[in-house]
Amino acid sequence: MKVPVAGFLAALAVAGPAAAADLVFETAILQGLDKVTGRVMSIEAPVGATVHFGTLEIIVRTCRKRPPEEQPETAAFLDIWELRSGEAAASLFRGWMFASSPALSALEHAVYDIWVVDCEEESNAKASPAGKSP
Repeated sequence: MKVPVAGFLAALAVAGPAAAADLVFETAILQGLDKVTGRVMSIEAPVGATVHFGTLEIIVRTCRKRPPEEQPETAAFLDIWELRSGEAAASLFRGWMFASSPALSALEHAVYDIWVVDCEEESNAKASPAGKSP
């Protein structure tokens, strides 16, 4: 079976050999921007807990960082919903955000921007093998 070279290289870049050595952390540090008021806020989001920023509800599923001896990269898998009065919550974003490339996988919203800054409080767990989702 032939695998397209571009697809192989993209998969290697995202889940390369270093992915298995990533450190897993318990808290994601996010930045939130309210475009209407110009307010920028640092958000400490514990993994698995719900945090709020304006009308957004954010759950961090995992936060990972490469070891210090490797090229720096911090990534978090996020679920973001918008809460509207009298309506069901609307899913806005589900996926990985990368600190080094915030525009690569960004929340698209008219009022709010959210991006990953860092991970803190290392847990005892190591990252799951490449190719498995959180």
